[in-house]
Amino acid sequence: MPYRMNRYTVLHEFGSDENVGLSESEAEKRLAKNGKNELIKQKKETPFQMFIEQFEDPMVIILIIGAIISIFLNEIIDASIIFVVILLNAMIGVVQEFKAEKAIDALEKLSSPKASVIREGYLKEIDSKDLVLGDIIELSVGNYIPADIRLLTSTNLKVEESTLTGESEPVEKNAEAIYEEVTDIHDQRNMVFMSTYVTYGKARGVVVRCGMDSEVGHIAGMLSKHEEDSTPLQVRLAHLSKLLGILSVGICVAMFIVAILQGRNLFDMLLLSISLAVAAIPEGLPAVVTIVLALGVQVMSKNHAIIRKLHAVETLGSVSVICSDKTGTLTQNHMKVVSTYADGELQKENEELLRGFALCNDAVVSEEILGEPTEVALLTYCEQQGVHKAHCERSYLRVNEIPFDSARKLMTTIHQSEKGYVAYTKGAPEKILELCSSVLINGKQVKMTAFEKNRILEASKQVSSDAQRVLALARKSLKSAQEEAVEGKMCFVGFAGMIDPPREEVKDSIALCHEAGIRVVMITGDHPLTAFAIAKQLHIAKHPKQVMTGRMLDEINDEDLISQIMDICVFARVTPEHKVRIVNAFKKRKEVVAMSGDGVNDAPSLKNADVGIAMGKTGTDVCKQASDMILADDNFATIVKAVEQGRNIYLNIQKAVLYLLSCNIGEVMSLFLAIVFMPNVVSCVSAIQILWVNLVTDAFPALALGVDPKDRYIMKEKPRDREESLFAHGGMIFTLMNGFFIGTITLVAFRYGLNTSGEKAQTMAFMVLSMSQLFHSLNLRSMRHSIFEVGVFKNKWLFLTLLIGLGLQVSVCELPIFHTLLKTVSLSLMEWGIVFGLSMSVILINEISKWIAKDK
Repeated sequence: MPYRMNRYTVLHEFGSDENVGLSESEAEKRLAKNGKNELIKQKKETPFQMFIEQFEDPMVIILIIGAIISIFLNEIIDASIIFVVILLNAMIGVVQEFKAEKAIDALEKLSSPKASVIREGYLKEIDSKDLVLGDIIELSVGNYIPADIRLLTSTNLKVEESTLTGESEPVEKNAEAIYEEVTDIHDQRNMVFMSTYVTYGKARGVVVRCGMDSEVGHIAGMLSKHEEDSTPLQVRLAHLSKLLGILSVGICVAMFIVAILQGRNLFDMLLLSISLAVAAIPEGLPAVVTIVLALGVQVMSKNHAIIRKLHAVETLGSVSVICSDKTGTLTQNHMKVVSTYADGELQKENEELLRGFALCNDAVVSEEILGEPTEVALLTYCEQQGVHKAHCERSYLRVNEIPFDSARKLMTTIHQSEKGYVAYTKGAPEKILELCSSVLINGKQVKMTAFEKNRILEASKQVSSDAQRVLALARKSLKSAQEEAVEGKMCFVGFAGMIDPPREEVKDSIALCHEAGIRVVMITGDHPLTAFAIAKQLHIAKHPKQVMTGRMLDEINDEDLISQIMDICVFARVTPEHKVRIVNAFKKRKEVVAMSGDGVNDAPSLKNADVGIAMGKTGTDVCKQASDMILADDNFATIVKAVEQGRNIYLNIQKAVLYLLSCNIGEVMSLFLAIVFMPNVVSCVSAIQILWVNLVTDAFPALALGVDPKDRYIMKEKPRDREESLFAHGGMIFTLMNGFFIGTITLVAFRYGLNTSGEKAQTMAFMVLSMSQLFHSLNLRSMRHSIFEVGVFKNKWLFLTLLIGLGLQVSVCELPIFHTLLKTVSLSLMEWGIVFGLSMSVILINEISKWIAKDK
């Protein structure tokens, strides 16, 4: 492990020289032996292979059978529609197969295209992919780091590692650091890693890991190995497909047995049994589900939630745990001054404190303030208080400075003004206090007594306990710019406390999550005290025992993690591997997990979660490509809106499924019972009439239910259980009873019509079978509340579908052109009254059952 070796051992281990580097011939040998410094892709499947795989789904197989049956019945239009749906689903599936490959492609793009390398004693630029182990690299501000590098020398080096480790602030690096024990990447100060970048200082180092062996390479490996799980809806529809397939075969067999026993015409019974099989399979269901999900995606995109994977919409609705990254997701991703101390009081500042922080500061004011995050925060605060750096520098010209370094933890600047020279020093409070012999109180310098020192320390401790980073300021009047011992016998001015603050809207969003039974867990690479402070403010955690660190995770096995995980609300100092373990532990507890994040380090856990959510503004390309959903506004509240939308979409799909199945059961029951119990008469409806009923009553009412307005009580309910059936909470009884009722009233109409003629009986049965299904669609607006309570006209599309469907049925009965095509006859007013009365009774019986259930 290079971070545990001294610089000489590392150079010897990798056969290199700090000042000369490798020879070109040696570099070529190593490149040929170990390969290029790039991420390796797995072998791709051909588009044809991906396309063929899409037809392994049971529902797709049954749809193909249905299309073949439709062709046999000369229903070319129906067959064409079914084949279009199949091809559309297959193409969508093929597109999704490229997701893992895109994630790895995005990881490759993060590697710096050029690297400054010493070879044969000369500094030169080469493609980063041509780097080899042992190459000596020069690093400076703004450089992306092209490989994992053990530092040999460093000067005030700071590296931005948030995309890899989750650290919200640049990390100080020190080439002289050596570790005797195993240390995770957050604390390896003598190492820098591929795809991070330098924000301050400079360094020289030796390449110790390249390509897939780098930390980013390990992440790429985890992305490529993960296999995607089916969403709960996919599992349920696949199960339903198998049941319907068995049912359709059973119906055909039963019909032939009955036909043989009754001595009926076998060819007529073949056509009728095939029609029954088609009726038993809601061939419009996949199309309805796909369209409802697609419409949901459009609505969500308008609300800043961009869905990359269609079925993620439904999965969002069953999310029970949201694992959220802290930096940039729950917080604003920039430091902000939230506390000040001056004149012996907290939350007070004076002009000298603001002027000192503005002058002892290397941040630059342009269109925006640029520089190191803590200095940007201090300068932003000064500017907001009306103390402008440009104005201060005109009166206080910087003439000398003692730069910040990690050993002193101090920065001093010396300025010339009309009154003479003055030095300002900023740093950690305990360091500043060591330099001070006096303190500024209400504009006067007073002696630094034990009382004053304790008062400052107590105030600093109070601010630090809220995980704020504290920087103190001292000043000193000088006789000249070159005066020695500047940092001594100074006057303490005050301090400022900074933190990456929570987003303002996040607290309410988390409260809504809790109301909806959704657990919010913070996962971050930050220090546990910082993480807990933010979590406490947001009501994610209440006490420190709910925090678990990466080190603690390493010390427990997966079984212990699974047993303890429901008691943990914050995970701090975690690695990419830890995040995947956490997500998997929740999934082992049967939780449906959403993971939000923005960095490279989040990509494997996003990929592994049921729903991976990437930040659109601050998220890396890797994170976005590995995700199922992208937040265009980086707003945690958008996740909650997406969950609400997902719940409503699932509910609407459930309505469509129950509607289609109850209607199809009604068709099967009416046909089957008529044949069994009326052996001496014709079938209650013909094969062509069954197909017409499916055309009028299946797709459009189900689709209208799929866009039903949102349920106002949806976020008051707990998340659905992953194993919950589509027929849970009385859905099966509801479906069967309504199916039996529709079948019964159809037979009643048929029996009444037999008093006149067989054609009249078939027409009345045909009308009741179709119209009762159209009226039944209103019942599905809510299975618990009256249609008058939820609003008869609130779903305008459903009401319009109802009117058009009823109009079509009246037309095919009364217009002569349809008498031949559909074998119908005109009905009298009395017969129409009976048809409408029986058809609307499906609403009456459901309203009564809802009233009885509500009363209980």
